[in-house]
Amino acid sequence: MESKLKRGNVFWANLDPTQGAETKKVRPCVLVGASPLNQARRTILVIPLSRGGMAKPPVTVGVRCLGQEVRAVCDQVRAIDKTRLSAWIEEMGPEDLENISKALKRVLALS
Repeated sequence: MESKLKRGNVFWANLDPTQGAETKKVRPCVLVGASPLNQARRTILVIPLSRGGMAKPPVTVGVRCLGQEVRAVCDQVRAIDKTRLSAWIEEMGPEDLENISKALKRVLALS
């Protein structure tokens, strides 16, 4: 699995247990950290994907995953242990990954 831990790859991840309004359950998550860090560290940075709601940039951004339109919930970016990953799903398209990057910059006030 280490070879798949590249920025932009989507995995099933178990996000439970959670607290309060954190995104819950097993869901697709896109890796947003730098690929070398994903391979070197025991934790990775992910953004959960959701089928609910409408895209409301920069908080949620419309992307494609599993052949359907979903939302990247950019304000729920979090570090998780690699043991929370269960299976690789797919590599996100470059345009979708760029839209997530732009949203993250706005959510984190980096631009």
